[in-house]
Amino acid sequence: MKIARLALPDIVLLTPQRFGDERGFFSETYNAARMAAAGIDAVFVQDNHSLSRRRGVVRGLHCQVPPHAQGKLVRCTRGAIWDVAVDARQGSPGFGQWVAAELTEDNGSQLWIPPGFLHGFCTLTDDAEVQYKCTDVWNRDCERSVRWDDPALGIAWPVAAGDALLSDKDAAAAPFVALRDGFR
Repeated sequence: MKIARLALPDIVLLTPQRFGDERGFFSETYNAARMAAAGIDAVFVQDNHSLSRRRGVVRGLHCQVPPHAQGKLVRCTRGAIWDVAVDARQGSPGFGQWVAAELTEDNGSQLWIPPGFLHGFCTLTDDAEVQYKCTDVWNRDCERSVRWDDPALGIAWPVAAGDALLSDKDAAAAPFVALRDGFR
């Protein structure tokens, strides 16, 4: 497994090895011992799967605050996405900074986003499927949403604001400055 730490070193890009032939490929996408060796000592309790039918769908930015903060191990199993993590840990040297990685069915890469980070993605293809493992279950009271195109974050999304396809919840999300509770 290839392991790359991004500009925010708590965010890790993992690319499992693939063994292929004329039939296709085999890849071990999760192994607790290999994850621990990469410095990721997470216990996953929930798996999620989303399908976005069109290019330009933006999902996020989302997180959960304590006591149900979630870490996520994200991969794209069909199509391609541009996956984003934003440091939401007040007092962190990276607070308010973001990193992104392109996750595709072809590259097989996965992004580890620990608790304390916002997460979102934009689909780069039609019919993009995303699967991710979570370290805690979904909890409505702990869920927070931040505006995906908040100028204070300056995220260089690969879709124009007028072309992004958003849920009603994401379209009404608060600015980053409103995320006051949660991570210290």
